[in-house]
Order: sequence, then structure tokens, then C-alpha cells
Amino acid sequence: MRYLPKSPADREVMLREIGVHSVDDFFKAIPAEYRLNRDLKVPRQMAESEIIDYFRERSEENAAGYAVFLGAGAYHHYRPVIIDALVQRGEFLTSYTPYQAEISQGTLQAIFEFQTMICELTGMEIANASMYDGSTGAAEAILMAMRVTGRHESVIARTVHPEYREVIHTYLHHRDMPMTFAGYRDESGEIKLDELEQFVTDRTACVLIQSPNFLGSIEDVAAVAEIAHRKGALLVVSIAEALSLGIVKPPVEADIVSMEAQSFGVPLGFGGPYDGVLAAKEKYVRQMPGRLVGETKDKNGNRGYVLTLSTREQHIRREKATSNICTNQALVALMSTIYMNVYGREGLKDLAKQNLAKAHYAAGEFGKRAKVLFPRGKRFNEFVVQSKDDPHAINDRLLEKRIVGGLSLKKFYPELGNASLWCCTEMNTREQIDAAIQAVQA
Repeated sequence: MRYLPKSPADREVMLREIGVHSVDDFFKAIPAEYRLNRDLKVPRQMAESEIIDYFRERSEENAAGYAVFLGAGAYHHYRPVIIDALVQRGEFLTSYTPYQAEISQGTLQAIFEFQTMICELTGMEIANASMYDGSTGAAEAILMAMRVTGRHESVIARTVHPEYREVIHTYLHHRDMPMTFAGYRDESGEIKLDELEQFVTDRTACVLIQSPNFLGSIEDVAAVAEIAHRKGALLVVSIAEALSLGIVKPPVEADIVSMEAQSFGVPLGFGGPYDGVLAAKEKYVRQMPGRLVGETKDKNGNRGYVLTLSTREQHIRREKATSNICTNQALVALMSTIYMNVYGREGLKDLAKQNLAKAHYAAGEFGKRAKVLFPRGKRFNEFVVQSKDDPHAINDRLLEKRIVGGLSLKKFYPELGNASLWCCTEMNTREQIDAAIQAVQA
């Protein structure tokens, strides 16, 4: 009765009201051969203690205790325990949405702090309350650029995360908004600037690049911005690895920055929920999707917070809405806010240096036994290794040693052959890196 709240008496009343005598009568419209006339073949119900034991056994099959070298848009970073202690407080965990400022000051202030720190990190002037994730944020950034410029075409680097590109395609392909994809340079993995010059026209609303890109290379944002702006297009920079901003120069030349903030204290969680970021120059604020929290004063002169901008279709007339995003990832964004507060400016820089140093060491060691692609590219914590063996076979060997290896790139970049994308974070020790290299060599 805990999960089936209708009693037999309730069901009899419901059947009587609709004019049938039994549940079987209710389903008579379905031909007999399609009706199930036996009990479902499901195992017996388990007691609560048995269910807990079952899930404990399943959890041991996960990656706990494994060395993880998998990145590609979702990163294995350390999460300070204070994060879960704070986000599970009832004031945050049970709050739904900050519509009524008078009873939502804590939530609104947390969002305001999130926006402020995102602006400091990205070099932008405004940031919204968060998007669903990095992929939808990138798609919304393109739509925002189209509204700003009044143009309907985009040029996208082929080194933008392949799954981000799929989401963008889903957003655009039924809207008559053409996309052109620019290739990458073999020696560095950066976007081909000469190709970009040809593709950007007076019909281009924006150029979208990712930096560090999906192949691990850091793009020349200033050079790309110059090409885009010369033709009146905006530059959108997507960032999948937020921690890179601890050491990589923020993309201040961009007009819009879209970022996935999962690296900032958000668990991997089988792919979500994460929290996307959208930041931009202030002059574009009226075309920003989602919500924006602002600071104000009440009638007594005390500081307070309100939803300054909320241009979604639930708040304004649908034809004037900038997006159909329903809400923001407030609780997940709070995790990132706590994370950034815990580490601070110097802590993020130190973490980023650790990632950089470990990836540099690993790429150098891999280079002695395999081919590390894009040698002239600047990297943060990811790099591409080309091997003689199929990456899937290598990963099977690694799993036997409790190591999660890199991501095979055959599905996304078949021209690279047996290539895989490897990632090193502060969680990887030198011993783990050496063990992974030995297994690849075997």
C-alpha cells in the first residue's frame, strides 16, 4: 500500500463511476491475445535490509578504487566533504525556485555569488544563474548570438565536443539555421584559421570554438576573435573543463562564454545532473536566456537580492522569450559555488598546476612507447595517444589492473585511427600513471 495508494474499495468506486464491473471489463477493448493472463515474472519482493545489501554489492562494481584517466567532458576531481554537508541542508535541498524574493534570500544570494565568481573566472561582465549543462549552454549561446546579430548561420569548430555538436544540431536543424564545421590542424589540434577565414561571411552570426578543445589543445582565442569580428560575427567560446581557468588565460576576447562547471565539486553521477554556465558582455544581457539574479536594497536600505532578469516563456510573452529553459540548476550550481569558495583563487591555481604537471609527465612517458598526437599544441590536462592496438583492447587490459583508460576516438575522429583521449587530474598519482603506461605497452 506504500506505493499503490488505492485500496480495493477505492478501485471498486472508480470502476463503478466509469460504468464497468471489473478491471477485466475495463480492458476488454484490447484483443485477448495481447492481454497478459498470468503474473509477471519478477523476483520476490525484498526487505529493506536486503535492498541495501543489494545496492552495496552493485556499488562495488563501480569505479571506486580504480585509477581513472577518462575525461572528455566529465572530470574526476576531488570533492571536499563540506559540499554535501551544506547542499543537503533543508534550506537548499527542499527549495524549489526563487520566485518570491522575500522568502528566497538565501537561494538568491547563493546564485548571485555563483554569477559573480563565474564572471571573475571567465573575464565576462555578466553571467546567468546557470544552464542545464555545457552542451545546452553552447546551443543556447549560438541562439543568443543569432538574436543579437539578426543572422542565422554559424561556424563551429570540429574540435568542439562531439556530443555538444549533436545537441546543437538538435536545436538548429529544424530552424533553417545552417552550420558549417571548420577542421583542425594536424600539428597542433587547433582550428584551421585559413579555413575559418573562408567560412565566416556576412551571414555568420557566430563562430563557436572550445578551449581547451576536445583534442586537448588550447585555442588561440584572440586570433579566432579577430576573424569573427572582422565579418561582424560574435565569438562563442565553450569550456568543458572549468578547472582549466585556474591557469589558462580566460577568453576575454569572446562575446559569449558557455561552460560546464562539473569540475567544480559536482560528482560524475553517470552523466548528470551537471550545471552549465552562460556568461557574456553586458551589452547583450537582454538576449541572455534563463535567469539573472541582481543585488538591490529594501525600503530600509538593507542589501537584498531579486530576480533581475527572467526572459523565459513562463514569465513573459512566448514570442519575446529568449529561451524555453524552465529553470536553472540551483542546487548543483551551489555545489560549484561552495567549491570555488573552499579553494579560492590561489587554490584553483594550485589545482590547475597539478593537473598540468601530471598531464605533461604522462604525455611525455606515453611518447616513449606510443605516438602522442598534436605535439605543437598547448595542453591543459588532456592529450591524444595513437597506439598500435585498438583502444578498446587496451582498455580491457587496463580494467584487469583496476585502471579506467582513455576514450577511444574512432567514433568521432576515424581519421585518427587507434587514437584515444587521456586525462590526468590531481587524483592520479605517478604510480598510477606508470602502471597505465606499462599496461598500454603490454
